[in-house]
Amino acid sequence: MKLKRISLIFLMLSLMLLSGCATTSGDHRDPIEGLNRAVYKFNDGVDRMLFKPLAEGYRYVVPGPVDKGVSNVFGNIEDVVTTVNDLLQFKFRRGGADAMRVLLNTTIGLLGIFDVASSMGFEKNDEDFGQTLGHWGVGPGPYIMLPFYGPSTLRDATGRVIDASFFDPIYQIDHIPTRNTLRAIEGVDNRADLLGASNVLEQAALDRYNFLKESYFQQREHDVNDGDLTFPE
Repeated sequence: MKLKRISLIFLMLSLMLLSGCATTSGDHRDPIEGLNRAVYKFNDGVDRMLFKPLAEGYRYVVPGPVDKGVSNVFGNIEDVVTTVNDLLQFKFRRGGADAMRVLLNTTIGLLGIFDVASSMGFEKNDEDFGQTLGHWGVGPGPYIMLPFYGPSTLRDATGRVIDASFFDPIYQIDHIPTRNTLRAIEGVDNRADLLGASNVLEQAALDRYNFLKESYFQQREHDVNDGDLTFPE
């Protein structure tokens, strides 16, 4: 556990150092665009050769109800992270509702296989530590394309490290093979859920890098402000 957290802290410090190695770019939000584009090409190549075929195979062999159950289990785990960040943002009413989601889905929903909480009126929310930092006024910082993970900013990459170090139940598993297996299943399941979106991206965007970047900034602004872009909470 100690070694894992040291490595995550090292990753965060590396990201901060990377963001300081700025190169000239027409977009002030993307000062290391050349490097980011190189990482994007790397990610795109790995996705085409490995992740997308795995996701397509997963979608082909796994029945729809089973796929839904797997997604629900990982969604239930994400609700734990959401609940903690609700409380860190002093959103106590939402935090209570999200905690109830975890309780209901973990018990009645059999560890989250069934999303009974949604059917009972407890809507799913999405909060992470990057949003928590944004809620308290921390700007996004420079755009960073992370290897394997994709679009991020310095703030959101730091938030990812904090969530993984302290809040995400999967990362708290000390047995490395189990932890890595769960992360791999989650990654394939998430990629399978995004197959339709990636096809739209390939067909709609002339410059997929810029399209992805603009979409990311818009989505994160929406997330940080809970959808209220005119009067942030």
